[in-house]
Amino acid sequence: MSPNKNKNVTIPADILQNKNYAEPSIFWPENLLRESRRQNNIPLGEIPRICILDPDGNFLDYLNNENRVSLNNFWACYHSNLYTSEISEVPVGIIPRAVGASYAVLIAEQLFVSGCELLISITSAGIISDLPLDKNFILITEAIRDEGTSYHYIPKNELSVISPYLLQKLKDNQGLWTESKSWTTDAPYRETRTAINEMKAKDVSCVEMESSALYAFAKAKRKDVICFAHLTNTMAQKKGDFEKGEDFGGRNTLRLIESIVRIFGK
Repeated sequence: MSPNKNKNVTIPADILQNKNYAEPSIFWPENLLRESRRQNNIPLGEIPRICILDPDGNFLDYLNNENRVSLNNFWACYHSNLYTSEISEVPVGIIPRAVGASYAVLIAEQLFVSGCELLISITSAGIISDLPLDKNFILITEAIRDEGTSYHYIPKNELSVISPYLLQKLKDNQGLWTESKSWTTDAPYRETRTAINEMKAKDVSCVEMESSALYAFAKAKRKDVICFAHLTNTMAQKKGDFEKGEDFGGRNTLRLIESIVRIFGK
């Protein structure tokens, strides 16, 4: 059928055009956690005030192999487990395998109403632009919003960026990371050559699946969120890709977390 004959097609309205970002939701994370505690007999209790999202799960696996983690029995989320580890003498919570923007923000909402005060995401990322060879991690300062979740938290004309306060606190990075932009996508298997070239033109260094939504959530809810990209791959364009190094990057990630705990943990 030619386009001019398809006269009955209805073009959907912009679902964001009437969104009131100041209007509260009727569905609150604390209420969901209340029901989970009731149904599953989970006691009230504290979770660590510093928590980590570990989408690949490799950092948790590394700590578990070192006998350094325990299950947190106060975490009431239906969809995940929270583990606790002592890092630089500070309790740190870890949630593994929360992949993608919507899942990461769902977990973030529940963490912050449960006692978390600082959330750190360390996600595996595909390399787009050339970076210093001695840097495994990028501190994401701005994330391009190519996902859906962020548009429910901040208007489409606003940027998803790390808070200036956190960025200033992280300036003394001991050479563990470099600062750059990232591209957050919901569709990793639609990372086309054209899209990648457009991101290069915007000085974007890597692509991942969570950061723009987490920064939008943080901005809207006034929460402290830090997003790192662990550079691990070139989107499997060659064999031998997705290598994180020794212990699947566990030791390097531990050094990164230790440096952040020294800044924020006391």
